[in-house]
Amino acid sequence: MAQESPKNLAAEIPVTTNGQLEDSHEHSFNRDLKRSLPVGLGLSETKITYHGFDSAKEGVVEAGPFPSSSASPKSSVISPSSAAAGRLAGQGCDLIIPTGGRAQQKSGPVVLADEVKNPAMEKLELVRKWSLNTYKCTRQIISEKLGRGSRTVDLELEAQIDILRDNKKKYENILRLAQTLSTQLFQMVHTQRQLGDAFADLSLKSLELHEEFGYNADTQKLLAKNGETLLGAINFFIASVNTLVNKTIEDTLLTVKQYESARIEYDAYRTDLEELNLGPRDANTLPKIEQSQQLFQVHKEKYDKMRNDVSIKLKFLEENKVKVLHNQLVLFHNAIAAYFAGNQKQLEQTLKQFHIKLKTPGADAPSWLEEQ
Repeated sequence: MAQESPKNLAAEIPVTTNGQLEDSHEHSFNRDLKRSLPVGLGLSETKITYHGFDSAKEGVVEAGPFPSSSASPKSSVISPSSAAAGRLAGQGCDLIIPTGGRAQQKSGPVVLADEVKNPAMEKLELVRKWSLNTYKCTRQIISEKLGRGSRTVDLELEAQIDILRDNKKKYENILRLAQTLSTQLFQMVHTQRQLGDAFADLSLKSLELHEEFGYNADTQKLLAKNGETLLGAINFFIASVNTLVNKTIEDTLLTVKQYESARIEYDAYRTDLEELNLGPRDANTLPKIEQSQQLFQVHKEKYDKMRNDVSIKLKFLEENKVKVLHNQLVLFHNAIAAYFAGNQKQLEQTLKQFHIKLKTPGADAPSWLEEQ
């Protein structure tokens, strides 16, 4: 038997005269191709070109669609598997898979409709604004200290603030002296009370000096009683002046500090705006000038508000100070005068006038000076 020619089997696919494959080979080839291609690729979109090894003719096979294909129609380009490509290449076929006119998806940035704000970025923005504001204010303070920068001055308001600070120092000095007087008077009253007890004890034990010791005991006890009354008036005076100095005046000075901070910020942004207005005006500087103008307006409104607040507080403080000090100075004068004049009734009447209640002797609660 003669040996067959060692030709590639792919070259022996029979082709009819009109260029179509025979039915048996066509079904066999389509079945193999269906198994090799991934799901979702329709054979209606597949063109197979046959190149014979021993013939110049070309055969075209149009395969039908998959009967049970359920792939998504959104796929753009699908490549055959490596196994199918190997078989087609071995048979001398070129596999061309067109996109079928479908639009390919282009890569690009994904934009979310509702972006979630990042807390870290918000904090970073706040730190940036705070740093910029601190830098401007520090530069303004240094410029004023060196005499290079200009500052906004309200002469009338500045004079009132200086008087208030000076008065606060003087009131603090009066408060320290009154506390010293109260401490010394308390020691003297305590000594007089002990001395009166000693005289009373000796008047009982010394019959020949009974009357003399008794007189001195009564005198020291009366002085101690009047001293306690005076001590109550002085402590009331100290408490009222302490409230005025360390609460009322201090609260006003806190508002003054806020006003001064607002003034520094106002001058800092005013200086920036003036520097930008002196420079050239072009497309780059106009947005900066507009932004600087807006910031300047914001700090100007804040400065005006703080200046108005300080003026109102200074006015109310002056009225309150006059009223409080008037009553306390009258109390202090009448109590001291009645004590050293020996007018016990006048001294007690002074305390009743100001609704001052004295501590009951022998009470368990310590006095204000004992707590100190």
